Amino acid sequence: MSPFADQSASPGSLSAVQRQGVQSLLAIAPVVDELGDRFVAAGHEIVLVGGPVRDILLGRGSKDLDFATSAHPDAVERLLAGWADHVWDIGKAFGTIGCRKGEWVLEVTTYRSESYDPTSRKPEVSYGDSLEGDLARRDFAMNAMAVRLPSHEFVDPYGGMADVANKVIRTPGSPEDSFSDDPLRMMRAARFAAQLGFTPDPAVVAAMTAMADRITIVSAERVRDELEKLICAQHPRIGLDLLVSTGLADHVLPELPALKLTEDEHHRHKDVYQHSLTVLDQAIDLESRLSVPTPDFVIRFASLIHDIGKPKTRRFEDGGKVTFHHHDVVGAKLAKKRMKALRFSNEQIDQVSTLIELHLRFHGYGEGEWTDSAVRRYVRDAGDQLERLHVLTRADCTTRNRRRAESLRAAYSDLEERIARLQEQEELDSLRPDLDGNQIMQILDVPPGREVGEAYKFLMELRLDQGPLGEERAREELLRWWSERG
Repeated sequence: MSPFADQSASPGSLSAVQRQGVQSLLAIAPVVDELGDRFVAAGHEIVLVGGPVRDILLGRGSKDLDFATSAHPDAVERLLAGWADHVWDIGKAFGTIGCRKGEWVLEVTTYRSESYDPTSRKPEVSYGDSLEGDLARRDFAMNAMAVRLPSHEFVDPYGGMADVANKVIRTPGSPEDSFSDDPLRMMRAARFAAQLGFTPDPAVVAAMTAMADRITIVSAERVRDELEKLICAQHPRIGLDLLVSTGLADHVLPELPALKLTEDEHHRHKDVYQHSLTVLDQAIDLESRLSVPTPDFVIRFASLIHDIGKPKTRRFEDGGKVTFHHHDVVGAKLAKKRMKALRFSNEQIDQVSTLIELHLRFHGYGEGEWTDSAVRRYVRDAGDQLERLHVLTRADCTTRNRRRAESLRAAYSDLEERIARLQEQEELDSLRPDLDGNQIMQILDVPPGREVGEAYKFLMELRLDQGPLGEERAREELLRWWSERG
């Protein structure tokens, strides 16, 4: 339960909220006192700080804890050695040493300050000498709270507690200074809005809008990480709307605001942008159908950008009709290009682009007249993305016509049932010809080469068209094909 339950955020009650919050935090993190005693005995300050303080006050406690200290990284490493179960120094260049203690994962970072050179993609990091200076450099007031150890003194110089209580996102100083120091903080504001459901202060929104182009100096990898966290948040629509309305999306995902220019062909939505957000919402509602861990970035991102090919394929026909022919293929290519620019993994790029390219395939199903051959090809083309394709196709039904929506759902349920039957009968998950390459070479008496590949392709098409043939009939068909080739 959040320590803010039934509490007012007024100044008179704030100290009680602070005390309750600190006690809630310490009750579930017994390791903090041990760590505090260890650092203080060595002559160093240490505090529990930032996101963990905020999240635990919200009743969102986790096993990951962040600390700030006056000790430099070498000293931190020595103090953690022999106490923690495992210590790592992967973040040492930025002043952070990590460790595991039982079920807890801890990161201890030296007091620091950092800023951007106006033309640099990398922050310049320098060590600070006080907690006050460290908190002043943090992104938002709600992340600039700390608990001194082992005294348990609550430190909140910028009103972060009130911001958490009131669900507001503010910066410790002016947002212009904060975003100038690290422009990625503008993306983080949108991400926190999506994760927490908080509202950015008007001054924060104004600065994001005025400084949106500053995001271009941030590395693609850092932008990608924030975008992925936003998409996988509890309320991604809130964060995405903020990126679009402030102009940040014009620089990090320009294909998204471009959808605002496109009215869909059925006049069902204000624009394709709103349709895409609705499909995202509906995909999230269907995530429980997936066997992969959720939230699932791939299905969410594919749902969000499945129609990004529409602006490039929009055509106006006689009678005022608008068409978007082949926007699935064009959209898949655009998705690959954007995801490569954002340094997503090849696996994620292939998964998302496959889903976008196939998201219209179902609409050839009509009233159920697909042949078994067409169903087999649907499964073959979807490959390991079939489960996600089921979710995307269902989520893409946003018509307000109840009868039409029910008809589409029933048709897709029928398709899924047919896939399940064929999978059981024919092992579609491992779809392959009835003869392998070695058998083909033996039957045709040919060495490895192009002809074997062509024969394999012929048998695969035969398998898709007619289902399992058995080795004897497949041999007959192969010899017939070979003879007709001359």
